[in-house]
Parts: sequence; C-alpha cells; structure tokens
Amino acid sequence: MKKIITISREFGSGGRTIGKRLAEELGVPCYDSEIIEKVAVESGFAEEYIKDKGEYTQPSLIMGLFTNRTLYTGPSNEDKIWIIQCKIIKELASKGPCVIVGRCADYILRNRDDLMKVFIYADIEERAKRIVEHYGETHEDPIKRLKDKDKRRAAYYQHYTDMNWGASRNYDVCLNSSVVGIEKSVKILKDIALNAD
Repeated sequence: MKKIITISREFGSGGRTIGKRLAEELGVPCYDSEIIEKVAVESGFAEEYIKDKGEYTQPSLIMGLFTNRTLYTGPSNEDKIWIIQCKIIKELASKGPCVIVGRCADYILRNRDDLMKVFIYADIEERAKRIVEHYGETHEDPIKRLKDKDKRRAAYYQHYTDMNWGASRNYDVCLNSSVVGIEKSVKILKDIALNAD
C-alpha cells in the first residue's frame, strides 16, 4: 500500500474534495487547512497570509527580483513559510498513512518509497462552474480567476521545486475529474493505493 498520498490540483478541479473523500475511504487523516494552522502557529503569520503566500506567488517574483532580494536582505517571508511548511509536512507524513492536499507536498516528500503523487485537473468550463458554486460570484470573470490562480500556483511550484507544475511526468497518477468524476476518481485512487507494490 502507498501510505502517503499527495493531491496536487488545478483550482476548481475538485482535487480537495477528492483528497478528503479518499482519506475517509482509507480511514486516514487528510491534511489541508491543518497545515496552514500549524504554519501560522509556528511562524507567527496570520492564517490568511499563509493561505496566500504558502501556495501562491506572483509570477514577477520569479523573474530575478526574488532571488536578488534574498541575496541582499536574507530570506523573504515566503521563504520562511516554505521552510516551516516543509518541516511540518515531513512531520505529518512521519506520523503514518495520510492524504496531503497541495502545498508542494509531492515535491517535499519525493524521496519516500511509500508515496503516491496525484494530480487532478479538469475542463476549464467545469472548473469555472464549480468555483462559482463553491465560492460564489465575484466581479471577476471565473475563467480569469482560474487562470490567475493556476498561474500563481505554477509560479510558486516552479520557484521552490524547479519543476513544472502539472507536468504528468512529475506525478504517479493524473486524472481528469471532468471525465472520470469525483466519486470514480476516489475509487480509482483507493484501488491504486491499496494494491500498489
């Protein structure tokens, strides 16, 4: 059995829901907002700040300014959050089988033999519909919201892992939740996790 399952996901793909339901099916903890809470306690930053800075960043930071600023002024707040986040994710994984949603856990835990890395994606129209249903209407077009979130998530992942977020070769399993559906995605992942060598 693959004891540690990480769920990376496009915004609005249902990845968080799949992760939580998978954890319930396997009878293991699912770590998502709990990581934010733990990082907040250890870092002293507000949870909302960590929620934003611990998984997203502005693409412009990747274009050299971030690195130069770090050289001259020491680690940024984002760097401090990253270090604490890595420590907490490793500690949670060491406690036993679990599902971890987002926060580059697939990369942080990449050297574990009992790890299954999952990426959930979906058609953009379904993602747009889902975020309106789950988060409500805003003045911003839902497609634009999706693209902005994905761009920031990809920039953050690239910066801290030097890998391409969402590239299939970085994961063990990639599922299109628009095609497979939430429930079947959970079933597929449960079967793979329980029967993996």
